Formats: sequence, structure tokens, C-alpha cells
Amino acid sequence: MWILFARSPRPDAAYWPGRRFLAGVDALVWPGLWLAAALCGPFDTGSVGTVAGVGLVASALSRLRCALLRNERYRFTTWRWGIWLSVAVAVGLFAKLAAT
Repeated sequence: MWILFARSPRPDAAYWPGRRFLAGVDALVWPGLWLAAALCGPFDTGSVGTVAGVGLVASALSRLRCALLRNERYRFTTWRWGIWLSVAVAVGLFAKLAAT
């Protein structure tokens, strides 16, 4: 049995000078990093890498369109994932310091 709950949409993000530019950069950097990892990694991706590359380019274009044209609805990926990456790097550095 499925029970569906309609959630209210998230409120629009506050606009500040430079937000549109940074959102555009954010929209292109994350798919670009994944694309670089897929293409320049030490492994052969074959046709899966090609399909993933096309999907990542389509994702980047879709995210860029949202970042530039619907900026109030765009959410920063760097804010969402950058915190977790920073925590992982800090834990690694603390572990390295503790091992010495």
C-alpha cells in the first residue's frame, strides 16, 4: 500500500549580487569533474564512458539553464556536497596526524 504525501515546494532562494554567475559555475563544474574522472581515469570505460559523458553534458546543460534562467530555484551543489567532502578531508588529515 502506497501513501503519498504532498509536500509544499521549497521556497525560492534569496537573490544576491553574483549569485547567477556562481550558480552557472557550480552548474558546470560538478558534471565537468565527473566527466574528467570518467575520461581521464586509469581505467577503460568503453561505450559506458561515452554514454555517461553524453549524460553528463546533458546534465550540465540542464543545470546551466536552471542556474541562469530560473536562478531562484537553483540549489548549489557545492554547498550540499562540499561540506561532506571537507569533513572527509579533515578526518583524513586528523588520522594522518594521529598516525605519526
